[in-house]
Order: sequence, then structure tokens, then C-alpha cells
Amino acid sequence: MRILIWHVHGSWTTAFVQGPHTYIVPVTPDRGPDGLGRARTFDWPDSVVELAPERLRDAGIDVVILQRPHEYALVEQWLGRRPPMVYLEHNAPHGSPGVPDTRHPVAAVPGVPLVHVTHFNRLMWDAGSADTTVIEHGIVDPGPLWSGEIPHAAVAVNEPVRRGRTTGTDLLPVFARAAPLDVFGMGTDGLADHLHLPPGRCRSHELVQRDLHSAMALRRLYLHPVRWTSLGLSLLEAMHLGMPVVALATTEVTEAVPPDAGVVSNRIDVLTDAVRDFLADPLHARQVGERARAAALARYGLPRFLDDWERLLKEVTR
Repeated sequence: MRILIWHVHGSWTTAFVQGPHTYIVPVTPDRGPDGLGRARTFDWPDSVVELAPERLRDAGIDVVILQRPHEYALVEQWLGRRPPMVYLEHNAPHGSPGVPDTRHPVAAVPGVPLVHVTHFNRLMWDAGSADTTVIEHGIVDPGPLWSGEIPHAAVAVNEPVRRGRTTGTDLLPVFARAAPLDVFGMGTDGLADHLHLPPGRCRSHELVQRDLHSAMALRRLYLHPVRWTSLGLSLLEAMHLGMPVVALATTEVTEAVPPDAGVVSNRIDVLTDAVRDFLADPLHARQVGERARAAALARYGLPRFLDDWERLLKEVTR
């Protein structure tokens, strides 16, 4: 099967392209948002092929994975036809007047199934009469790399200053009093100054994906202070690494993190106490991290993810 998909979400796509198909990603001279091409910071197999938009009409595309509303028009413009399509929604709604009333764009596009990555997202979006399903995340297993030798908390978030309360950036000074923080992600430079924290309590790291896992695994625990997101793949990756988790009990987190795999709560005192406990007891951190890894492999393992997508793709193309 030849699948057209835009390079929008690098981590998710890294798992998706491990399947048995040929994956066509548009590429434009400027490598802009509609033509980013192959990933440069993720390891993708040779089955991911870059093609310029003008070559897509003759590319024999069997099915298209849409991820943004305007891609529907690009399909008609670039392919000159409408092959079977699936709309993949990565995000929870950010809507007005209220999140539960946010209408999904695919509700107005007949014949295009809508796939959510979490059950929380499906619950919150108003998709009208669209054919809707959930295929939960899958993770390319980085292996049980955790050592926890550095008694810090790892946080992974992109653009924490710009995204502010959404990513729980305002909570970081509270957590920094419980443990030194290592914040990984793009746009984290200058975060300590922005939060008025001593540099030793909050350090920023901008690493490419292939170096991120080994760096995170050196830290004692993974802290997930995000208030509103779909389900951070960095959280699931940390669990795969064997890291104990401390996280806000928001969106899908309570489903993803079993009680014995970490501490999940909306009480800041409970969370900061958990951070201190993991820092003080490396053996406890290791035991909880091992259970976190087992839970993540069972629910978010790559084979289940690819099997779910294979069934759906066969349904829409038969």
C-alpha cells in the first residue's frame, strides 16, 4: 500500500512508518509546513519516500492520512482525485465558547473516518455524525535505559514560555523547590531566567530526538506538569525507559499511568512529596519505573499500534 502522509508530528509518525507499507511524504524546496519531507532528527526507514507535490498524481497513492483541515484541499490540488482518506486528530480541542462544544472540522467532510489518539480526545471533540474511532499511541521501544544516577527530575516540553499555563510552566518553580529540574525541548533556552529561578534549579536542554532518551534516562524521575494536552508522547517514552512518573491527573494521564507506575494527582503537595520521595529512594524509583515500563509496553507497544492501523487501512481501502 502507498500511503500519503504529511510530516506533521515527528514522534507519532516515527511509530506509524514502522509498518509494512510505502509512506510518501511531500517535500517542497523550502521544506515548509506542507513539504517538510523526511525527518532529520528521527530515525525513519527507507520505506519513507519524499516526493514533490507535482509528482504525486503519478505516485499511485492508495490512501491519504489527513492531519490538518487544509490538507483536504491539497489532496484534490496535488492528486487531482480523492483516494480513500482518514483524518488523524492528534490533539484535544482548544475551542470557544467551551471545549466540549468544539466542532471537529471533519464533521463537515462526509466519508472521511476520524481517528483519535486517546479516548479523552474522542470524548471532548464534537464530531457530529462522523465515523469515529480511537487508535491509541504506539512507541518505538527505546529500551530500559533508566539509571537514575542524576538526582534530578526530567521534564520534556516544547516552547514552555510561549505555551505557559497549558504546559504547566507556571508550576515549575514549585517543583524546582522539591528537586532540580532538567527541562528538555525546543524553545527552552532562558527558561530559568523567565521563571526567576537560580540556574542550578532549572536547566534547559535542546537535544535531537536520538539523544533525548539517553539523557532523560539518567534522571531520577519524569515529571509531567502539563495541564492540557492530548497525551504527551514524552510521558509514554519515559515509561518505556523505565522511569517513575509524577504527573498531573489531567486529560488521558490517569488512563496511561497505573497507580503502581508513578504518582498521578491534581494536588501539588502530593506531587511534590512524590518527587522528593523518588529523589531520596533510588531503589523505590527503580521498582516503580520497572512497573511503568511494563505497563507502557502492554498498552502502548508498537505491535498493537501497527495492527490497529493495519485493520483500519484495510477497511477504508477495500
